Amino acid sequence: MKCPNCGEEMAEGALYCEHCGEDIHIVPDFEPELERNIEQSINTILEELHTDGKQDTFEEFQEEPEEIKNTGRRKKRIWPKVLLAFVLLLLAAGGGVAWYMYGYYSEEYQVDKAMQYVSLGRLDEAISCYNRALELDSDNIELVFSLADVYLMKNNKVEYEYLLREIVKSENATAEQLDGAYGKLIAIYRDRKDYQTINELLVASGNESLISAYQGYIARVPEFSINEGYYTSIQPLKLTTDSEGKIYYTMDGTEPTEESTPYTAPVILENGDYIIKAFVVNEKGIASDVVTKEYHIENNEILPPEISALSGEYNLPMYIEITSEDIEDIYYTTDGTDPTYSSNAYTGPIPMPLGKSNFKFARIVDGVTGTVEERTYYLILNTDYTPEQAVASVVEYSINTGKIFDEAGHFDESGDTYQYEYLYVRNINKINDFYVIAESYRTADGNVTRTGNNFAVNVYSGEKFKLQRENNGRLSLIEIEIIEDSQEEE
Repeated sequence: MKCPNCGEEMAEGALYCEHCGEDIHIVPDFEPELERNIEQSINTILEELHTDGKQDTFEEFQEEPEEIKNTGRRKKRIWPKVLLAFVLLLLAAGGGVAWYMYGYYSEEYQVDKAMQYVSLGRLDEAISCYNRALELDSDNIELVFSLADVYLMKNNKVEYEYLLREIVKSENATAEQLDGAYGKLIAIYRDRKDYQTINELLVASGNESLISAYQGYIARVPEFSINEGYYTSIQPLKLTTDSEGKIYYTMDGTEPTEESTPYTAPVILENGDYIIKAFVVNEKGIASDVVTKEYHIENNEILPPEISALSGEYNLPMYIEITSEDIEDIYYTTDGTDPTYSSNAYTGPIPMPLGKSNFKFARIVDGVTGTVEERTYYLILNTDYTPEQAVASVVEYSINTGKIFDEAGHFDESGDTYQYEYLYVRNINKINDFYVIAESYRTADGNVTRTGNNFAVNVYSGEKFKLQRENNGRLSLIEIEIIEDSQEEE
């Protein structure tokens, strides 16, 4: 098709020339019936003008003016009929123009012609008629659907998709029309396996019922448990999502990818500045938009100690250890009270007591007690041999060796005694579990001093050892049965 103004080639169905900008008007087909009526009227007039029967056609009438010019009387008779013919021709021409104007400015006419063209397979003409109809009624969404369907018949999927997207953006589309347009668009992208575009389309719609209907194609953005901003204490940041999928995040402002840190537990925001970026990837590999939040933390609170052993039940000896880098100024209690400066100072790993125990740890700085961290433990060993039995066996050993002469620990008439006390249970050198028994010297007036002699009694067999610490700090077990035999021989 060529532009009537500049003569440049144009695409079929175009509404304007891209070369000169001239609007192209779609001229409706001239109705055959109207054409026949006009021709019949002209022929009737010609018959009346030529009563002599010599001329009954429009072509012969064109040769008659010369003869009429030479006959004055006949001229007088014919002029009224000529005038009538002229008037009728004007009326016929006016009717043609009126019909043209009706067709050009009638939406109904354009739609009817478009449907006729579609039935005849003349799709380009149908597109032209639908475009003209849309010029007359641009808010008619059904016309856009019809035009889109014609483009799909032409296998022009680009225009088809474009028109459907125009429908979903239109404020004039009804809920039913929107559902139809979204359904067709989703079908296009599903065939392409372009799930990411489906996600973006649905999220942009803001239509919850539509989103619910296509839930599997949605990757909602992650939600942050705390608002961005300035905080004066440590903040545990939780990331959640309504979608089935994984959350990935970064803390330094870089864009997250599936290679970034996967979210599995709250992100602890301590002192400093953070730019947290997170997104969701669902089971179809659809990625949500990235959410960015910034935090500034100035923590003035005293942090609680980090403790290795969680509260719970245990059946093997355990150590309770502070894993924080700084273990200074940490105090603890085992009687349920909150720690103070007068409480036990933490200096190293603490053997877990047998039975039920309750520990409270806190850091105390410049008289200010920080957050108290509490643990409750139940240590029950798989043995019937008790710590009391272990102490009794060590007392018996001391009597047998002559170190004391009674169970009270007396060794002379001074009233001073040796006392034996259960301290704790522990595994020694991965050999076995042992009750540790300490020896103390108690004066008659009540002063108690550790002698440095310690015993290890096997938790399961009752076998006794002397417990010594070597120069390298390693504990060693010395069999005391050998000492008993040598003393009996003496």
